[in-house]
Amino acid sequence: MSDLDSDRKWIEATTLGDLLDRRAAEHPQRTALSFPGVELTFRELAERADHFARGLLTCGLRAGDTVGVLMSNCPDAIAVVFGAMKIGVVPVPVNARFKGYELGIVVRHSAMRLLVTHGPDGAGPDFPALLGETFPGQAGAGLAGTAVERVVVLGDPAPAPFLSEEEFAELAGRADPAEVRRRQELVRVRDTAIVMYTSGTSASPKGAMLSHEAITRYAAGLARTRFFLVPEDRVWTPLPLFHIGGLAFAFATVHAGCTYCHAGVFKPADALDDLERQRATVVLVGFETIWLPVVNQPDFAQRDLASIRAVMCVGVPERLRDMASRLPHATQVSCFGMTEASSFLALNHLTDSFDQRTGTGGHPLPGMECRVVDPATGADLPPGTEGELLFRGSNCFDGYFRDPELTASVFDEEGWFHTGDVATLDPEGRVTFVSRVKDMLKVGGENVSAVEVEDYLLRHPAVAIAQVVSAPDAHYVEVPAVYIQLAPGAAVTEQEIIDFCLGSIATFRVPRYVRFVTEWPMSGTKIKKYVLREWIAAELAEAGITEAPRLRPPALHSDVSPA
Repeated sequence: MSDLDSDRKWIEATTLGDLLDRRAAEHPQRTALSFPGVELTFRELAERADHFARGLLTCGLRAGDTVGVLMSNCPDAIAVVFGAMKIGVVPVPVNARFKGYELGIVVRHSAMRLLVTHGPDGAGPDFPALLGETFPGQAGAGLAGTAVERVVVLGDPAPAPFLSEEEFAELAGRADPAEVRRRQELVRVRDTAIVMYTSGTSASPKGAMLSHEAITRYAAGLARTRFFLVPEDRVWTPLPLFHIGGLAFAFATVHAGCTYCHAGVFKPADALDDLERQRATVVLVGFETIWLPVVNQPDFAQRDLASIRAVMCVGVPERLRDMASRLPHATQVSCFGMTEASSFLALNHLTDSFDQRTGTGGHPLPGMECRVVDPATGADLPPGTEGELLFRGSNCFDGYFRDPELTASVFDEEGWFHTGDVATLDPEGRVTFVSRVKDMLKVGGENVSAVEVEDYLLRHPAVAIAQVVSAPDAHYVEVPAVYIQLAPGAAVTEQEIIDFCLGSIATFRVPRYVRFVTEWPMSGTKIKKYVLREWIAAELAEAGITEAPRLRPPALHSDVSPA
């Protein structure tokens, strides 16, 4: 054996049901989950998962069947997922923010045979009422016009004809525990463990199929090579449990045998209380839109956050540098993540330089390889050159559920997944996100990166968040439009934003329309840019505007010629 093997991390792939049971056997009394007001040990989590597995068995679910999980952030949302995976049933977390139209699409497309939800908890929608409104008519204990045969309502008494928690528990009590173990032994590591519906910034939800191997290999890479998780770690996140980040981080903590701490209902001021109470060591906030309002709390600097050793957040470099300065004792890292990569495709090392951690998404996780190609020719591009990002490897998803045509269109014959993202690879192999391929504007023949314009706009002290999209234009075909959320207490006009850009960035990159918002159309944790594009297009159409007004130079930039 060579010296190179001394630090080798052995490859381990297992099923997620077995992974949980193993931790329960090794550390039965160690806290697995900590939510506001409730904690579960590894033994309690495994037992709760078994309870759901037995109930699903009695309900007649077979290996490969899908079961919906429409719940707020709570321990049972994780227990149901593990319970289904134990017996080869495929959980489908459903976005708790969906309204009837979106809910109907996912429920029908996923062909789920059973759906688990809960009654009103004061923190979110009345899910049973929403289901009744979305799927009117009688269908036994299921949903009319769908494959759903039963809806299980946890907590409060279930409205007819849905199944109550008490009735489900009675069904679970009929099952033979030995049958759970027999079914568990039949699950293969390459079987689909979960289907995660993701619309990201596009309009159509797609169900990404993630295998047990993909998730456990991701979890091992995260725990062993990036955050070096140990049993004493307490990993905190506010990401929703219908989002790949929220669930994938839970899987990683089970792999590492440490504690998963969830914020429950995320509120920036409450988050600080929770971080202190939990004595969090690793904070996985995911997105600047979540972390920024936390670090902007007036008393942030006075809080006792000394236990935090690492923070993971993505955003534009200037904002990342600012947020890192608020918590200088902790190492802040960024990533390149997507559902199709089991959450993290790439992630900074804790030992990367500050510039690398704020300016790149880091190296691909173990088992993953990346390329950047010319989207027109497919030819590999040299380091530092923008092109479409491709990846493949152990953590990669297996395709889109019940959509072979879409799957075939995104994978090539060598197994490379074409992401539709514009990115660069530096000479050392670090990935940096630039934009979506569709997030590139063509303004009068000039290529415009929305992200680059957003990065510049964030230099304005009044701008907290900026999202640049295309607006239709009869002269240029399309022009930039920007939606802006102002910093607390700030005020600025549309013309002042335009003047801020003129003379500093090329005129074809200057937003021709500036709109201010206080809330964003969200897909889990990402801003739906396609909705913003629809907003500006509809506004212009209603007003009869077909061509953007010409730019007029401000007094401070009198040498700038209008476009």
